This record gives sequence, C-alpha cells and structure tokens, in this order.
Amino acid sequence: MHKNIGDQRNNWNSLLLSSVNMITLTAALMAGIASVNGHGGDSITAVKITSTVLLTSATSIGALMSKIQPSQLAEEQRNATRLFKKLRIELESFLRENEEVNEEDVKEAIQRVLALDKAYPLPLIGTMLEKFPEEFKPATWWPENKQRNPKTGLAKGWSQELEMEMREVVRVVKSRDAEEYEKLGNVMLKVNRFLAISGPVLTGISAVSSVVIGQDSGLAGIVAMTCASLAAIVNTLEHGGQVGMVFEMYRNSGGFFSLLEETVKSTENRENGDVFETKVALKLGRSLSELRDLAKRSNLSLVKANEFASKLF
Repeated sequence: MHKNIGDQRNNWNSLLLSSVNMITLTAALMAGIASVNGHGGDSITAVKITSTVLLTSATSIGALMSKIQPSQLAEEQRNATRLFKKLRIELESFLRENEEVNEEDVKEAIQRVLALDKAYPLPLIGTMLEKFPEEFKPATWWPENKQRNPKTGLAKGWSQELEMEMREVVRVVKSRDAEEYEKLGNVMLKVNRFLAISGPVLTGISAVSSVVIGQDSGLAGIVAMTCASLAAIVNTLEHGGQVGMVFEMYRNSGGFFSLLEETVKSTENRENGDVFETKVALKLGRSLSELRDLAKRSNLSLVKANEFASKLF
C-alpha cells in the first residue's frame, strides 16, 4: 500500500507541475496578446477573462501543491516502504531464532508497527505531517518507550574498551553528523518555505494585473507576463527540483542518527557486543578497524574538522 501510494504521489508531483506551468505560461501569452491589442473589443475582453481565469486556477493549484508538497509525500512513502520491509525481516528473523514468543514480544512488535505507521501516515486529511514546521526535527519511527532488559554486567562480548568505543562513536555522530543534517535541514526548510510562498503570490499578482490590462497603460500587461513567467520558474525550482523530497531525506537521515544513538545507549548490555560493533560499523559504512580508529581519535580530540562518523551519507 505504501509503495502504491508513493508511486501515486510521485505522479502527482510531475503531472501537477506540468499542468500548472502550462496553464501559467498559456495565461501569460494571452495576457501579452490582450496587452498588445488593449482596445480590440469583445474578442480582447474574452482573452483577458480567459487569462484571468487561467491565472486564478494556477494560483489555486500552486497553493495546493505548496501546501501538500507532493515530492515530500512521495519520499515519505518510499521511506515507509523501506522501513516496513526492514521491520518484517527483523520480525521474521526473531521468530526463526525464538521458539517461544511471550506477550511482551508481541506488544513490542505492535508498538513498532504503530510507531512506524504514525511516522509516515497514508491519509492526507487529519494526519498529514506538517510540511513547514517551526524548526527542523528528525523523523522518529520507533516507539518512544522501548522495553529494556536489565543490565547484566559485561557479558556477551562486552568490555570496558568496547563501551568506551561506542560512547565515542555516539559522541561523534551527535556532534558532527546529526548537527550537520540539522543545519542542512533548517536551510532547506527556509528555502522551501520561501519558494512555496513565492509561487502562488506571483501567479496571484499576475491574475490581478490581467484584470486591468488595456486601461490606458501597458504596465499591467508587463506585470502580468513577468510575474507569470517568474511563477513558472519558481514552481520548476520547487517541485521540479523536489525541494520537499530533499528536506524529507534530511529528516530521515537525522532520524537514522537519532535511532543509532538511542540503540547504542539501550543495547550495550543486551546484545552481543562483537555483533553489535559490527552492525554499527556497517551502518556507518566503516570497517571495524576504521570504527575503532575513529573512537580513539575522538577520545583524543583528534577528529578532523570535516570528518563525519558516517561514510554513507
């Protein structure tokens, strides 16, 4: 379902963008014709009315696209599809490895499904994620209150050195990777907000200007054509460039680092230490030796200014 909805919303983005730009540029052309022949009688009046109607429609469609951000909606569902597949694999693996499943295991699985469904909702009305929050916040697709097993000392492959290594890795992730994506996310949020407002405003100005074309001055026609052309450019930058999708990618990446940090803190005395170290290294795109070297340099404050924990993104 998430995959199908994601494909649908990706089609929305391309089809609506093509439609609104075609409407806008057609209306701009008609405004130009009306401006050249400002006193041409009923035929020019019809051209003016048509131009105004088209520009008003373009304003409405552009405002709707800016509100729902189809490219971001599509990226949300792509992430949901990937994470649901990952969750299914993890649950199947758990069932293969454990002959008995207790009530707590079932509750935890249900909580994970519900948290993921809440993080990436399917409906648009009532549950759609806020596309322009006050500030950037990483995506959260896991339960807030996870069941944690009691600590069992340094068993299962854990040692003081490994605990120190994981703490240093988390420190680098938090201070470098997560901070960088938060900064980029805030920049992209501001850019997207500016473009989302500019497009409908420009087409709205163009629509108003087209109404007064032919009244003693050619200025109205110039304004109508210029604003309509600029609106088409802005729409192309925003939706053709899929700025909303890029913002959602930053949200998802920030969530990945938050989950990694939480997993390290909650799992260090529960999962086999050697296996967990390997998993962390793979998630960050590093070998075990590179991960250990990063932790050592972090402990000595020798991490390079442009170095991040993750080599994948």
